[in-house]
Amino acid sequence: MNLHLSGHHLEITPSIREYLSSKLARITHHFDHVIDVNVVLTVEKLDRKIEASVHLSGKDIHCESIHADMYAAIDGLVDKLDRTIIKHKEKSLERRHGAARGKRDGTAAGQ
Repeated sequence: MNLHLSGHHLEITPSIREYLSSKLARITHHFDHVIDVNVVLTVEKLDRKIEASVHLSGKDIHCESIHADMYAAIDGLVDKLDRTIIKHKEKSLERRHGAARGKRDGTAAGQ
């Protein structure tokens, strides 16, 4: 997994970088086919905004989180990404196993 971090109006400290990379490891725990992750951290007045684009094999997922605390925003983003990636994984498994099951039962489309 390639991780690209950038900050707008913010310097990314080593502690934020380490915290974010440890949290994003949870994503690869659920789905191994993560190719690339682009993360943008932004400070807007009183809010901290974090956006992530995850490039998977066959799909791109984009999520964002806004909170007053940067670490809370990171936690919210990782939760959203985790739910979205699990949903993508379940759909892809359902398609794969659903098509194989239909062929065995003789109920595949076109018959």
